[in-house]
Amino acid sequence: MATLLSPASPGVFVQEVPSQIQAITGASTSTAGFIGICPATVALVAKNPSFDPTVPASPKFKIVSHAITAAANTPVLLTSWAQFTRIFGDLVGDAAADGTSTATAPDAGYLQLAQAVYGFFNNGGSRCFVARIATIADIDTVLSAFAAIDDISIVAAPGETDPTVYQKLIDHCANTQDRFAILDGPKQDTLTDLTGAAAPSRTDLAAWYYPWITVFDPGTLLMGATPDGSIAVAPSGHIAGIYARVDTERGVFKSPANEVVRGALGVTVGLSRADQDVLNPKGVNAIRVLNGNILVWGARTVGGAANGDLTYISVRRTLLFLRESIEQGTQFAVFEPNTPALWAKISRNVSAFLTTVWQSGALFGNTPQEAFFVKCDIDNNPPQQQNIGELVVDVGVAIARPAEFVIFRISQSAPTK
Repeated sequence: MATLLSPASPGVFVQEVPSQIQAITGASTSTAGFIGICPATVALVAKNPSFDPTVPASPKFKIVSHAITAAANTPVLLTSWAQFTRIFGDLVGDAAADGTSTATAPDAGYLQLAQAVYGFFNNGGSRCFVARIATIADIDTVLSAFAAIDDISIVAAPGETDPTVYQKLIDHCANTQDRFAILDGPKQDTLTDLTGAAAPSRTDLAAWYYPWITVFDPGTLLMGATPDGSIAVAPSGHIAGIYARVDTERGVFKSPANEVVRGALGVTVGLSRADQDVLNPKGVNAIRVLNGNILVWGARTVGGAANGDLTYISVRRTLLFLRESIEQGTQFAVFEPNTPALWAKISRNVSAFLTTVWQSGALFGNTPQEAFFVKCDIDNNPPQQQNIGELVVDVGVAIARPAEFVIFRISQSAPTK
């Protein structure tokens, strides 16, 4: 309790007293981490300034070489598409995956990464880390670097559809416990691989999307590779942008579905309602053409209904958001005396944060008591727990209908000598 001052004369005196509640700030939910195969120098397609339409042999385009300034296997923070173009090159097509040929390669290498980042910013994303790799074998190095960046909450490897890559992204999310993976479905004309050996293993820490989308690429148009400049690209970058857009406009608790994919001209495979009846239970999120719009028409984690309470992307991501926010917001407790006074302070802080979350509509319940509970007392912090320097907070939140509590445990440990 603060000591009152003894004034020398009558009057009104103001004394500032620190609040007993230390505000917990919500963790980031929409910063993406993208990994893509890209050489140190890429050959890009650009307009030929010497083009003369009256001369039949006059070329419309030329190949330009662009040296990428970003080191391999090193995440680069980007907050705009303009930053990407300065470092990695503009969205003017890809002459070849290795940057040595003038033949178009619309499905490989640099172009998938560029289109993903462009789609991310175009769909509402505002902050991402991009790392280029020489081969897919280097993905482990980048994922290790990503693990040290707390801001990242979404990870994707645009265009990579090998189950081994799926598993690396999933394992990364499982190890960090603070992010979610977006997986690209196969680029194909049938649904066979979506339920077979090519599918990722069941997990509530990732979602995958099918089919690929078609977008406009100016370089492809210049080269005449397609009549209208349209190419097929993996949807993960666009989807990550939609996650960010929904998080900003509504909140992480809102399903990132029934949302328009900005920049999409079409899909590589048209899906019917009957097709989706097969895909939905498996947790394959469809991208469909409905009423003239390209819409995300699914919001399930990989495995779908088999994931129980964590069937839906919004539920899993809300839980990740709460866990990360509370963990970061209770770091002050490390090295503090592990006493009932500290337990009460943590309970107040976490309860105040969850009340705000409940008021935003993220939690079910007519009252805070119905929406969550926080327990930090002698029952979950007995003497033996205190003696090893651990403090445990049990938090229960009603994040899914019916309003049952999903319980997770936050612990703070002082490092051992």
